Amino acid sequence: MRIIGSIDHPEWKITVFKMDNRISLKLETGMCEQTYKFRTGEGMESLEDVQRLVDAAFLKAVGLQFASMYQTQVGALSRSIQAGEDEFDEII
Repeated sequence: MRIIGSIDHPEWKITVFKMDNRISLKLETGMCEQTYKFRTGEGMESLEDVQRLVDAAFLKAVGLQFASMYQTQVGALSRSIQAGEDEFDEII
């Protein structure tokens, strides 16, 4: 797999990879990441094709997904911490 380019974004790191007959688009922010994979021949042959795909509607959907992922992560951590609190003996 090799990096064929990146797409500028003020909040996220966006990297485009190519391997054999597949192009991967990876978006990263904080501790979350999303990866979208495309077979070549689906209109995704080059960095320019991926740049056309990454339009305002796509970025809005990615942002909503990142927000959902963050909430899922925070909720899971919160439940984990609360569950761990019950494991200690009560000190009088």
